[in-house]
Amino acid sequence: MSVSDETPPSQWPGKRVAAQLSCLVVQPFLTRIVRRIAKRHPSLFARLGPHQGTDFLIDPQELPFALHLRPDPQAPLLRAVPRDGLQHAGATIRGRFMLLLELIDAEHDGDAAFFSRDLEVSGDTEAVVRLRNALDDMDGSLAEETAAMFGRPGRAVLTRLRRAYHGEIETRENQ
Repeated sequence: MSVSDETPPSQWPGKRVAAQLSCLVVQPFLTRIVRRIAKRHPSLFARLGPHQGTDFLIDPQELPFALHLRPDPQAPLLRAVPRDGLQHAGATIRGRFMLLLELIDAEHDGDAAFFSRDLEVSGDTEAVVRLRNALDDMDGSLAEETAAMFGRPGRAVLTRLRRAYHGEIETRENQ
């Protein structure tokens, strides 16, 4: 069986296996991140109120997996899942990885991203708005803080991702 140019990536042979392997590789990092954030920023979770138990599916379109977030301060959960691995998300947020990262740090206007269709939101929109407001009220950069957890390599990766993303935006604007 060969993969033709007409076959969508979602139907490529082995895609599910690649997604599962990717999930296994990143999971220890995600667990460390969510535990550290919960410990250092309890107000972030408190601001979510009744949505602390909501299951959010955050889907960075370029990655081979999505992220399942349950912001329960007693048992915070952030795990990588194959895109079809979370059937009952209370809310889904879908967009390009760097856009989602900028939204976390309030570097990009979520409303503008939504109305330009760069960001898709479905499910419990009140939960998504609460999450966005909680993130907007944070002091500092959650992305920078997370990168710093991994030292110089983490900061270098974040810097490289941001440069590539901003270069891509400039290229699109100049076309």
